[in-house]
Amino acid sequence: MKFIVSSTVLLKQLQSISGVLNTNNTLPILDNFLFKISDHKLIVSASDLETTMTTEIELNNADKDGAVAVPARFILDTLKTFADEPLTFTVDDNSFGIEMASSNGKFKLTGFNGEEFPRIPSIEKASELTVSSNALSNAVSKTLFATGNDELRPVMSGVMFELNEDNLTFVSTDAHKLVRYRRLDAKADKAASFIMPKKPLTLLKGILDADTDVKIQYNNMNAYFEFNNVQLICRLIDGTYPNYEAVIPKENNNVLTIDRKSFLASVKRVSIFSNKTTHQVRLKISGSELNISAEDLDYANEAKERLTCQYEGEDIEIGFNSRFLVEMLNNLNSEQVRLLLSEPNRAGLLVPEGGDENEEVLMLVMPVMLNH
Repeated sequence: MKFIVSSTVLLKQLQSISGVLNTNNTLPILDNFLFKISDHKLIVSASDLETTMTTEIELNNADKDGAVAVPARFILDTLKTFADEPLTFTVDDNSFGIEMASSNGKFKLTGFNGEEFPRIPSIEKASELTVSSNALSNAVSKTLFATGNDELRPVMSGVMFELNEDNLTFVSTDAHKLVRYRRLDAKADKAASFIMPKKPLTLLKGILDADTDVKIQYNNMNAYFEFNNVQLICRLIDGTYPNYEAVIPKENNNVLTIDRKSFLASVKRVSIFSNKTTHQVRLKISGSELNISAEDLDYANEAKERLTCQYEGEDIEIGFNSRFLVEMLNNLNSEQVRLLLSEPNRAGLLVPEGGDENEEVLMLVMPVMLNH
C-alpha cells in the first residue's frame, strides 16, 4: 500500500483528533492512529473505546485500499519537524512495516495490523438534528465548567442536552452551581434528552470553527457529531438527570444590576483575603451600594470594597464561594449582569443583561452560611 500526503496537512488533521488518545490505555492498539485508504481518501481514526474521532484527507496518489495502525506519538513528533513537503508512505502488506520518504531521507517504523483496531460503532435507529457550530460552541463553553467530578454521581459529570420542538437547552451542575443555557434559534423535530460526557465535549470545544453546520445524531447509547471533515462518536452517560428546574428559585424580588468587569475584579481581589477552605465572600447590598468583604480569622486577613450598583429590593446580606462567582462571571460576556436574590439562605441567580437575543443564560450559585 502506497500513498503521498502533505506533511502539514497530515499533521494538522492528526492534531485535531489526537486529544482522544489516553496516556495509559488498557489496549496497546489504542496508542495508534488507524490509517485507512479508501476511494483515494486517507481516513484517520483515534479512539479510547468510549470516544472515537475520525478525519479525512483527499489523496491524489494512492495505489490501493488498505489499513494500518501507526504509532501516534512517533508520527506526531516526526511530522512536527518537517516544513511543508510531500511525504510518501509505503506500507508492507504482510509485516505492516511503514517507510516514510521525504525529499531528503527515509524513515522506517513499525506499524500494526489495522484489523486489530476497535470497530467504529455505528448509530442505529438514530434521531438527527443540525446546529450551527457557533451555537454549539457557546453552549459547550458556558456549561462545561459547571459539571461535577463525583464518581458516585456520574450523570452530574456531563452536560445534559434537552432537545425540544421550540429550543435546545443545555444543563450542567455539580450541586453547588448550575448553568442552564438555552438556544432559541435551534430546535429538534421531537423532544428528547441525553447526557454527554465531559471529554468529547472538551474535544469538540477545541476544534469547532465558526460558521459551519454540525450534524448531530443520537440514540439511547451513542451520540455522533459531524462537521467539515471531522466525525466524533461517543458513548452517552447512562442515567436520569436531576430535576434541575425544581432548584431554580422562582420568586426573586431583590435584583442587583452591576458592571460585570468591575464586579469580577472586586470579587477576585477581595477573595485573596478570604478563608482558604471556604473561599467565602460576603455581599451586603443596601440602596445603590454593594459592599464586598472577606476575612480569614486564622491569619487576621481582611478586605472590604464598595461598588455602586443599581438595586431594587430590601437590604440583604449573603455569602458565596468566591471561586464559583469568579467562574460564572468569567463565562459571561455581557457588559452588565443581574444578580437575582430572594433570601440569604436561598440560591442566587446570575444572568447577563442584554446580549444575544437567541440565547438565554441562567447561572445558579448556592449560598454559604454567614457566621455573624
